[in-house]
Amino acid sequence: MKVVIAGGTGQIGQVLVRAFLERGDDVVVLSRGGRSEARLVSWDGRTLGPWASELDGAEAVMNLAGRSVNCRYTLANVTEMLRSRVDATLVVGEAIQRSPRPPRVWLQMSTATIYAHRFDAGNDEATGVIGGDEPDAPRRWDFSVEIAKAWERALWTAELSVTRRVALRSAVMFSADPSVHLDLLLRLVRLGLGGPISGGRHYVSWIHERDFVRAVLFLLDRDDLDGAVNLASPRPLPQREFMAALRAAARMPIGIPAARWMAEIGAFVLRTDTELILKSRRVAPRRLLEAGFRFEFPDWRDAARDLVAQRRACASARRADAA
Repeated sequence: MKVVIAGGTGQIGQVLVRAFLERGDDVVVLSRGGRSEARLVSWDGRTLGPWASELDGAEAVMNLAGRSVNCRYTLANVTEMLRSRVDATLVVGEAIQRSPRPPRVWLQMSTATIYAHRFDAGNDEATGVIGGDEPDAPRRWDFSVEIAKAWERALWTAELSVTRRVALRSAVMFSADPSVHLDLLLRLVRLGLGGPISGGRHYVSWIHERDFVRAVLFLLDRDDLDGAVNLASPRPLPQREFMAALRAAARMPIGIPAARWMAEIGAFVLRTDTELILKSRRVAPRRLLEAGFRFEFPDWRDAARDLVAQRRACASARRADAA
């Protein structure tokens, strides 16, 4: 199977490329200059070019392109987050429209951040509440919801008669590879700072890298699934329990709690925004479960143990190589 992955040099892209190559698939990565184990083809993420010919005869195209949200929500950064996502999605749709033999399926990255900040119930694809204007959330958090909605609107702009489209509303994918999310959390844990933040009652939705890959492969094969699909473990949990499980996996008994104002200062120092750590993301993968998908890691405690064990094994291997 030939798979074209736009924006495939980031963490998610690298995990997917590795999985596709292990299966023996022909993988092409559209990139602005990153590195990949797959064949790289240059694109700018905004305009049609020679790269578009790679879609001709491909079985699937995935679009992961978009500026990182791990930044301060300044006007310049928010504008670039929006433009990078919408422009890349529009031009992929245009390339599919013009393709003599268009891909059978287009998996488009989206985000579970599109859902409301809430505690009372899980947000699934049928009954979930789209975010924006929540009374207990800062107004700057609305930016992420508006970007997510514009991102998905761009997916449906192209008039496609053959290609099935799926919006991947993904929670944070945790991988044993070096990554911003797990690295930061483990650093806090090892410093004894991995306790509840602002009470820790806000929900964390997540997905293990192996389940992310398995869900993608599942969606590639299921011609009856299109539209929005949540990629998240079926068991989100409050942040205080999430961090307690990670501390247990890392064998750190202490986790000093942090007040909201402390989180605000930390986010400022790290040049990011507290939405990434304080928004209650309670996401339910209803469509995957109803379609028969079974998670290998439905429980964060098992996932955390697996990820930390993989990290330890990699560190031991590096020490052995250096010795």
